[in-house]
Amino acid sequence: MIDKNLLKNVSSLLKEKKLKVATAESCTGGLIAHSLTNIPGSSDYFDRAIVSYSNKSKTELLEVPEDVLKKYGAVSKEVAKIMAESIRIKSNVDIGIATTGIAGPTGGTKEKPVGLVFIAISNPRSTLIRRYLFSGNRLQNKYYTCNAALKMILESFKK
Repeated sequence: MIDKNLLKNVSSLLKEKKLKVATAESCTGGLIAHSLTNIPGSSDYFDRAIVSYSNKSKTELLEVPEDVLKKYGAVSKEVAKIMAESIRIKSNVDIGIATTGIAGPTGGTKEKPVGLVFIAISNPRSTLIRRYLFSGNRLQNKYYTCNAALKMILESFKK
């Protein structure tokens, strides 16, 4: 489940600081955008979302270079960083949020197991990227990723 208190805190922070956000989601399939827009008044801070599930969409919509995808794979900190920065710049917003990972139950490897997720939060000054390894089922891993992204938004303002 999405942490409702965490979501309210993020919403309040974004409204208070008059910040706009956009998401570029792969493994979460739009869950972060869905969660952020479930709050009344979300149009004050939410601009848009791209669900870039395929490598083709990452390249076409978010300008992730094919050589980066080939070298590091779609599930990598490098791709998460480019996705977050690209959605922020293309949308002309304050914060870009990106997720890429393996929700499961299939698709994992020894090097990149099910539950591996990279989340990136980009603002004009820096991009925060974190690696997570969740151990739930597919839906749980999506919820864990969404909650982790919301926490990262809050953390990015504590610096």
